[in-house]
Amino acid sequence: MGLRLRVLVLSGYDAASHQRWRHQLMGLLPDYEWQCLALPPRFFRWRIRGNPLTWLNEPRLLEQWDLIVATSMVDLATLRGLHPQLAHTPCLLYMHENQFAFPAASAQHASVEPQMVNLYSAIAADRVVFNSAWNRDSFLDGVAAFLKKMPDGVPGGLIETLRAKSGVIPVPIEDRLFIDSPRPINWRCPHLLWNHRWEYDKGPERLLSLLCALETRSVPFRVSVVGERFRSSPKAFEQIQQAFGGRVEQWGFLERREDYDHLLARTDIVLSTALHDFQGLAMLEAMASGCIPLAPDRLAYREYVPELCRYESHEQDADREAEGAALCLQRLMEQQPAQCQPMPWRASVLAGQYRRLFEDTIRMS
Repeated sequence: MGLRLRVLVLSGYDAASHQRWRHQLMGLLPDYEWQCLALPPRFFRWRIRGNPLTWLNEPRLLEQWDLIVATSMVDLATLRGLHPQLAHTPCLLYMHENQFAFPAASAQHASVEPQMVNLYSAIAADRVVFNSAWNRDSFLDGVAAFLKKMPDGVPGGLIETLRAKSGVIPVPIEDRLFIDSPRPINWRCPHLLWNHRWEYDKGPERLLSLLCALETRSVPFRVSVVGERFRSSPKAFEQIQQAFGGRVEQWGFLERREDYDHLLARTDIVLSTALHDFQGLAMLEAMASGCIPLAPDRLAYREYVPELCRYESHEQDADREAEGAALCLQRLMEQQPAQCQPMPWRASVLAGQYRRLFEDTIRMS
């Protein structure tokens, strides 16, 4: 196999985490010849269904490629149908997320279109790779439940076929974020970090409930609430700022990456209250930087957050979950566990896995 493999990356909804992932791949495997087609992360319904039309006259799709790597927002089945020359090009679908497990906002119009795009793309791909085992399992379970609702015409063995060509390789965490030796943790008055997108699925109301529970229990803490913010944010953020402004160390999005890295280095415990997180890059980054995690016992967190650092999950009872999280934090403050860096997620560790994945996909197709 030649050294200059030509790889085309298709990013149908190029959100920040997707950009980071594709840039990392190019850096980890510089001996490949990389090209990328990426669409802006806006107009979600149109993007996930319309990207084959947007790329209909794209000349790079007429070129010869050794491998195409498409993200889960790409309608790969339609794309291969509209460009027959791609039928014999090995295609790998990378699932940053899956629409079967993505919680819909109350304001969204219910539609199975995004789920069908994921399903057809997975069928059309030669290999399907997920960023966590929870992502893979929730996708396969979601497809199975979806097909059971169909009146007829469901092909046999589809779940088994999808499972057989599915694998798990996470988005890497940059080596530079991993500290060389343990750093001090302020267990008397820990600096808590909530570093997620300011959207409903990350559980801001649950963060408010947790902070209220800590105050009721007279647990000392400071808090930083950062992350990507959008034009409209849940009201819980305003309530948190008003109620706990005196305890806030950092508030809002940090434009400069070096400022964010500095914050990671001086916080003690990284929090999640998420109802959805397919991998949890924000948690993994903070853990690499020496933070102790505190996360619900659900989603992908079970794959890398120690049991001692996971609080009971009660998705239907936010107040009960907040009490459990507060109790878990108090237990951590008493037991003072050692830092737990996610070494298997380190970029230098994963580089070889990605290389083998790409070359095996080419060889087997």
